[in-house]
Amino acid sequence: MPADDQLARFLTSLSPASREKVQAQPQEGQEQLAAAWEDELSEDTDLDTLDELSPVAAADEAAERVVRQFFES
Repeated sequence: MPADDQLARFLTSLSPASREKVQAQPQEGQEQLAAAWEDELSEDTDLDTLDELSPVAAADEAAERVVRQFFES
C-alpha cells in the first residue's frame, strides 16, 4: 500500500486534536506514525474483538494509542 494512502487512512482515524499534532510533524514523521498504526492494528490482539464489532472503532483506537505513545515518550 502506498505510504500516502496509509497516511490518509491514519489521519482519518484520528480525533481532530490528534490529527493536528500529527500534521505538525515532518512528512517522514507522519509516515512513521502511520506505519506504527498499521503495526498496532495487525499485532494488538485486544483490538481483534473490537474490530469484529466495529472495524472503524478499532482503527480509531489504534490510531489514538500510537499518537499517545509518540507524544508521551
